[in-house]
Amino acid sequence: MELLLLRHAQPEWTRAREAQVDPGLTELGRQQAELAADRLAGIHLDEVLVSTATRARQTAAPLLDRLPDVPRVSRSWLHEIRQPEAWQGTPSEEVEKVFREARSRPRDAWWEGIDGGETFRDFHARVTDGLTLELAQRGIERDHDKLWSVPADAPKRLLMVAHAGTNSVVLGHLLGLEPEPWEWERFASNHASVTVLRSTPIAGQWIFSLQSFSDVEHLRPNRVTA
Repeated sequence: MELLLLRHAQPEWTRAREAQVDPGLTELGRQQAELAADRLAGIHLDEVLVSTATRARQTAAPLLDRLPDVPRVSRSWLHEIRQPEAWQGTPSEEVEKVFREARSRPRDAWWEGIDGGETFRDFHARVTDGLTLELAQRGIERDHDKLWSVPADAPKRLLMVAHAGTNSVVLGHLLGLEPEPWEWERFASNHASVTVLRSTPIAGQWIFSLQSFSDVEHLRPNRVTA
């Protein structure tokens, strides 16, 4: 089984110098989404799961248009860690200042997230619980030794269209790593990049092995953004 993680394309975080909490894509982002669709439309996909965030839905749209017969579902557990709703329309300089200052917080404070937003503890639990349920519904389950059962009738290739943080939590969980409250920093991926995990037989069970990370071969260098 292969699990493909597509990060959303470049979002319009700032419009008229005001922060956007649930942004759509920039013009470059729309181009990135089309190029990602060109690449992925040529391979077999059993299912596509899409985050409920606007930037993820807009990234997935060109691909889904090319694959009308592939089942697709929207999943709220795939949404990025949620930032304060009160930030909508806030001067972008103020939001940028909050993020700059937050980087110097002690490790324990990172687990609490940004004031008014979702804590990293809640975010990690939301994503891993959602992933666990999603895989279990397809017969894929993990034991106490962090080995997986993967039945013969499991999907051959599943695509998730989500976010840097979400994809990083998924990666860490499937690779059996202990979580950190800055997952997106240790798995730093580009916009519209593709990451591939593959189930590999080990010790009578299976593990997920990382085949490629943040692959942007479908983008020209001047269209790669982080």
